[in-house]
Amino acid sequence: MNGYHRRVTALKDAAAEARKIPRADRLLAAADRAGWTARLGHAPIMEAVRATLEELRSAVLAGSPCPPAEEVEARLLGRLAAGARGTLRPVVNATGVVIHTNLGRAPLSRGTVVAMQEASGYLNLEFDLASGERSDRYGHATAALCRLTGAEAAVVVNNCAAAVLLALSALSERLPARRAGAPLPVADEGAAGRPQVLVSRGQLVEIGGGFRVPDVLRRSGADLVEVGTTNRTYLADFEEALSPRSRILLSVHRSNFRIEGFVHDATLPELADLGRRAGVWVVDDLGSGTLFQTGPFGLGDEPTVGERVAAGPDVVCFSGDKLLGGPQCGVLVGRREAVEACRRHPLLRALRVDKVTLAGLAATLSHYERGEALREIPVWRAIAWTQEELLARASSWRDALGLPGAEVVEARSAVGGGTLPGVTLPTFALALPPGDPDGTAARLRASDPPVVARIEGGRVLLDPRTVLPGEDEAVLAAVRAATR
Repeated sequence: MNGYHRRVTALKDAAAEARKIPRADRLLAAADRAGWTARLGHAPIMEAVRATLEELRSAVLAGSPCPPAEEVEARLLGRLAAGARGTLRPVVNATGVVIHTNLGRAPLSRGTVVAMQEASGYLNLEFDLASGERSDRYGHATAALCRLTGAEAAVVVNNCAAAVLLALSALSERLPARRAGAPLPVADEGAAGRPQVLVSRGQLVEIGGGFRVPDVLRRSGADLVEVGTTNRTYLADFEEALSPRSRILLSVHRSNFRIEGFVHDATLPELADLGRRAGVWVVDDLGSGTLFQTGPFGLGDEPTVGERVAAGPDVVCFSGDKLLGGPQCGVLVGRREAVEACRRHPLLRALRVDKVTLAGLAATLSHYERGEALREIPVWRAIAWTQEELLARASSWRDALGLPGAEVVEARSAVGGGTLPGVTLPTFALALPPGDPDGTAARLRASDPPVVARIEGGRVLLDPRTVLPGEDEAVLAAVRAATR
């Protein structure tokens, strides 16, 4: 048989197999019998039927035989079951990365979750129950923020990038009241041209998702003035760059990388003093932001929010969903005049947080005020695990599985989330038997709930540091299914 006849025969065979493909109405009836139509509605069922039939036709036309109609129905029902779970699903984080950006960053405390659930209905978000008048939505969290950081005022927006954008936008439009009589009268509110923001070249950072400080500056309506060099910037560089259009001295904490060696930075207290003398604002983009000293946990000396506030800038911006351990939001704390200028800016309306986020933030802050954050906030509970506790937990997994070749190994955990660059914590992890680590990891992710592990040294590692209490059985069940 020549090539032409083989192609003709193949086309005839494919056509014959295509005629075996079940009709859409049969699949719709199967979904209806299984109760999916009543549960999901007709449109999602029809979409799943079309997708199932299109995949089947493509396979048949490529030369695959058409499976029995019952198998096609089973495929459809499996697709519907997977879709019914939704695209957002809880997962078990066994990677050892505490603040895992791809896995939702900070897991929330039980108290925070309850507070957010209770905020799902009507509540006094902007209503004073005593007077019956409208009140301030931000007041539910700002008092605690001021007590915990030593700031005069605070406001909350939807993330730290938004906090920086709001601060730059609001403060670049005006000068602080203290400009009167400033020893360095370089700032002039009537100066022609766009306002200027001064920042060290070594702090023009990019964080995850393509967020770049220069881009935010442009969106704020201000011109960027780079001072110093990548590795060395002195206070004198800021002083020499001041002009009548200067409005803000910006300090950006390098939260996701380090510069080491022949380096120098103008300190935040130096910038704060210069800002007072020159009559311009000083804004500190702290990034993650922690209320705890990190040194005792082996994390190096990350500056706390309170320390940055005490250094004297007008505004400090930080995240609520990283080392703070709460829901996603951005926080501005600092001097009353600066924060009030941000609160009055029209941009705040577009950046404000909803009632559920405010309730979650307030509940998270209450853990700190009650002295229970290390016990109740999952991020800090994970950071504070002792070596003995991690070894015992990993060993219990090994013993429960009885899997030949599985062993407990020493490893390192990362804090993650663009915080504490280069800092890791010692841990003990369960290393699964070598051989096809990619396939094993994929099978773990396909479990219910999905278990996300990491591959290191050609083996799948499960780090107990980030597995929440109550998730051990899910880990064991997933490993058993993935290694059968």
